[in-house]
Amino acid sequence: MSSSSDAYGIAYTPKAISATSSQLTVNDLSAHRVRFVRIQWDDYTNVTRCKIFPLVSFRSLLACPRPGVGVGTNVFGLVDANLAEGSTAIGEYFIVPDMSTLSICYYAPGHASVMGLFQCKRRPDPSASLDLPLCPRGMLRRIEMEAQAAGVEFLVGIETEFILLDSEDKPISFAPWASTAKLATGSVASTVLEEVVTALEDSGIEVLMYHAEAAPGQFEIVAGPLTPLKAADAVLLTREAIYNIAAKHGLRATFAPRIFADSCGSAAHAHISLHDTGTPTSSPRSSPNTNKSTTMTPLERSFLQSLVDHLPSVAAFTMPTSASYARVVDGAWSGGTYSCWGEENRESLVRLTGSPGQHHFEVRCIDATANPHIALTAILGVGMEGIYEGRELTVEEPANGEVASAVPEEMRQKLGITKRLPRTLQQAREMALKETTVEKVMGQDFLQRYMSVNKLMDENLNKGEPEEAMKRLIHTY
Repeated sequence: MSSSSDAYGIAYTPKAISATSSQLTVNDLSAHRVRFVRIQWDDYTNVTRCKIFPLVSFRSLLACPRPGVGVGTNVFGLVDANLAEGSTAIGEYFIVPDMSTLSICYYAPGHASVMGLFQCKRRPDPSASLDLPLCPRGMLRRIEMEAQAAGVEFLVGIETEFILLDSEDKPISFAPWASTAKLATGSVASTVLEEVVTALEDSGIEVLMYHAEAAPGQFEIVAGPLTPLKAADAVLLTREAIYNIAAKHGLRATFAPRIFADSCGSAAHAHISLHDTGTPTSSPRSSPNTNKSTTMTPLERSFLQSLVDHLPSVAAFTMPTSASYARVVDGAWSGGTYSCWGEENRESLVRLTGSPGQHHFEVRCIDATANPHIALTAILGVGMEGIYEGRELTVEEPANGEVASAVPEEMRQKLGITKRLPRTLQQAREMALKETTVEKVMGQDFLQRYMSVNKLMDENLNKGEPEEAMKRLIHTY
């Protein structure tokens, strides 16, 4: 048993995070020489989109009784210039600037940004909410609020892995993992990384560290934890900073899941900690998990059991491209394909990590082709279902690291490791649509729209010869 003297690292709590956050206001923008404000959103294909307003116009917009701007209902059905099945060019939604997200775009001088929340343009009836169930940010906000009502708060930190390519889409370096050679003083890679980190810190995003990763031209930036909605928003700002600052130096940054067959891929691992507020306003539907076989709390054990049960069913949201399934394979340090957990085991899909009393879960089956709001909605949503139901933790961690090769089938059954990730995107969509818990968390209307868009996106990305498809993937993500 570990003692309190074994504790290490920075101890984060939702209360401490909230206490250190500062709020930028529209009145501060002129002092930062801002002339334009972007209202941004991330669509179902994980393309960040925006509408840009001159500052004077944006101030006028905020003075309206209901600030916002109309956007066609095809906003959640558009793939390139094509409409997915079930989408239409008729009608409008309303996107409202969430002023709590106002941030200076230090990667784009003279610009600031706010994230948008989608609403219905009109209430279907006087008692109805204006909230749009199809809005990814709205979905994650709902999950966060429901968890808080049950006495649970989350902190989420995202690792951002990416590859820097030159003008011919060749990696800028072949030096190994964490080597100083990959970030040599004065090199373009070092310059880009330093500018990105500076831009993020100036925008109020905590950067814990950055380093060279293992694949050619690959790097990683590790962000500090935030509450779920803020963490997902910060991911988008981080990616925009990386894209734009790399481009300023004549490089292309790509978050594509795997572009080299003989090297590891790029992920977006999510580090998730649970915090019991002790003051639920609504009770769990069942008694909490009382299995004391691990150092985890009852809430953590229930969350983990449900997460491991449902990770294969939410893969369509966390790994939403065909390329995602080339990254997550057995024996490649990607978490493997069996749905299991393990303490400090990087060959499990969920790694229990951190020091005693302040550990957290690293969910490894996520990459940067996923919309972070949708991915976190799915992960936190299915995990919370385990808390509501008071699930017991029955899946045990394997004694040997890599499950597929080191743990025989008979032992996997004894450990409760019976579920496996889908091996294709089509299988992932089929699994998600069959799972009642996924439908409960995500909503039937969202599922139908998302699956239609995802299918069309996958078809578009994979058109033509493999080399052409890979180039399209790199240029899209």
